[in-house]
Amino acid sequence: MDPIADMIVRIKNATESKKESVVFPYSKLKLAIADVLFKDGFIKSFGKKGKKIAKFIEVVLVYEDGAPKIHGIERVSKTSKRIYQKSKSINKVKGGMGALILSTPKGIMTDKAAKEANVGGEALLKIW
Repeated sequence: MDPIADMIVRIKNATESKKESVVFPYSKLKLAIADVLFKDGFIKSFGKKGKKIAKFIEVVLVYEDGAPKIHGIERVSKTSKRIYQKSKSINKVKGGMGALILSTPKGIMTDKAAKEANVGGEALLKIW
């Protein structure tokens, strides 16, 4: 299974069941995605736990008046079909209320940061 899709499903299920935090296996890519989600305010905090083989990432979710900050999250580029976006063709997610997370040559960043840096890349996921 796709590890990023697994991360997305775990976050989606945790928000729907009103969990305070969610845990998933560690990878550098997932940690970079969690960092971008933290900077955009979709999650409260995140951290790497464990040692050597048993490493995992714990993400603390944000709730506003009992409702989760993350209303929806979906995978864009899949292992079977990669979706690449040029900097000029990046569109807003939910009218600017969400974010598109991209893997660019300058690292993992949101659609707004990619447009400012004038770089494109693989569209990993949409979050709103």
